[in-house]
Parts: sequence; C-alpha cells; structure tokens
Amino acid sequence: MTFNLQQYLIEKQDLVNRYLKLILGQFDQTHELIMAMDHSLMAGGKRLRPILSMAAAQACGKDFLIALPACCAIEMVHTYSLIHDDLPGMDNDDLRRGIPTCHKKFSEATAILAGDALLTHAFNVISFPEQVFHTYPDHQTRIDLISRLSQAAGIQGMVQGQMLDMQAFHSKQNNDLTHLKKIHSLKTGKMIIASVEAGALSIGSDSGTLKKLIVYADKIGLAFQVVDDILNIEGDPKIMGKAAGSDKLNDKMTFPTIMGLDESKKYARKLIDSAIEAIREFDEKATPLRAMANYIINRDH
Repeated sequence: MTFNLQQYLIEKQDLVNRYLKLILGQFDQTHELIMAMDHSLMAGGKRLRPILSMAAAQACGKDFLIALPACCAIEMVHTYSLIHDDLPGMDNDDLRRGIPTCHKKFSEATAILAGDALLTHAFNVISFPEQVFHTYPDHQTRIDLISRLSQAAGIQGMVQGQMLDMQAFHSKQNNDLTHLKKIHSLKTGKMIIASVEAGALSIGSDSGTLKKLIVYADKIGLAFQVVDDILNIEGDPKIMGKAAGSDKLNDKMTFPTIMGLDESKKYARKLIDSAIEAIREFDEKATPLRAMANYIINRDH
C-alpha cells in the first residue's frame, strides 16, 4: 500500500496539538502569559520536530506514544526560540505562521516571558509526564532526555548558533561556507538531532540504531536550513506565513549567497540522499522517516 505522507503528517500534528492543549489547559487561560504562550504554541506550525520523534520511535519498531512527552517538550522549546527570534532585538519580524508575532499581538515584555515560560515548562513536561500522559519513559530515560534536550537547545546548540548567526550578520562574514554550516548545525541541526534521538531513546533503542538515526538527522537538519534559505528567495509569502526576500534585504549570509541558487538546490538534494542512505538497513517501519526527508526538500513553507 502506498504511504500517504500528508495523512501521516495531519494525524501526528493533530495528536501533538491535542496534548499541547492539555499541557496549557492546566493553567488559567485568562492570564496574559498563558494567552501569549497559547498564541504562539497553537499557531499551527508544521510540528516537524515532534513528528520526527514519533517517526524515529516507529522506525525502531515500538509504540511511538511513549515518545509524546518528549515530542511536546521539544515543540515547546522550538516555539520559545521562534518567539525570541522574532523580537525587535533579534530578527524583528511582524508575522509568524501567518499571524502576528507574539510581541506584536501582546508586548515585547510579554513575548519574552512567554518564551521563557515555554522553555522552562518543557522540562517539567518531561520530568513529570504523569500530569498529562498515560504512557512515558522510565525515570532514567527521562533524565537522559532532559540532558540531551538542554544541550541541543543551549550553549552547545541552538542558542550558540543564534549568537554566531547574529555575529556573522554584524561582521558581514558573507562568504565563509564552513562557518555558515557550523552556525546552522548548532542553530537548527542540534534540535533536529535531539528530536530524532528523543524518539529512539524513549523506546529504549540500542546505540547502533541511535548512531544511524543521528546521521540521518544531521543531514536533514542541514538540508532543512538550505531549503529555508532557498524559500526566502523563491517562496510565496502567502504560503509560508512570513515575508520572503528578507535575507537579501538584510545582506544575510545564506547558502544561495555563497553557493548560488542552483548549487544550493543540488546540495540540499545530496544531503537528503545521504540521510536516506543512513537508514537504508531499516525496514518499512522507517518509511515515514524516508518520506519526511523528501518532504523537507520539496516543501513550500
């Protein structure tokens, strides 16, 4: 039977959204902080990272539902990063996921605190999953998940990548491909690797399986950013839910500015091919992972 990726994505998005709603539903919905968190968290993102977690768990042949606490925590951390990236002191964006950014809808101070709240509560979700979830990993696995997610999101990962990205912009290091790859391996790649790791760890995968999945995740993480840079040139703002052309306007270092548009497309394809090769030995249970790799290179938003 032909695998229907679109149906798979919709089903998993609905599942993640349902549990994110339950997490926020524990708090007073009339508080501005909770409203701001809900505004950004429930704005209808792709949920790529949590879906990758579930697909990785599925590829290892187990019930992916045990990965849901980590999935939701990862999406909360990701949304926090988007709220902060959009702030006037960072990218200064007005739209995110087709609606006003958090600081535009509320205030800059509220947006900062909403991001802080999502980040910190994400680790509570993993630590005490029984508050919302019926199935979850054992205590030691949860500690491992917290450790890996905190590393991926912090000084050794996403936050450091964002810092390097800002420094590159201000110093106009616009022709250093090695430095650009380092920025995005930290800024985007580490969280995508952590997402795939989380799914495999939640169901108790062995180290050999984990290594192959990490190679897969590393390749698709970089490909994701290359495609993002391409879409900033060629994408339709109505489909993407955010403005196009901002990279060129801001003289930002991107893959197309260094490699050219056509070479960037070839490079993204090469990365995706390498990712699929890394999980070649996996059986049909890894079909969603393969389909999602191809989705990354063919997406329009």
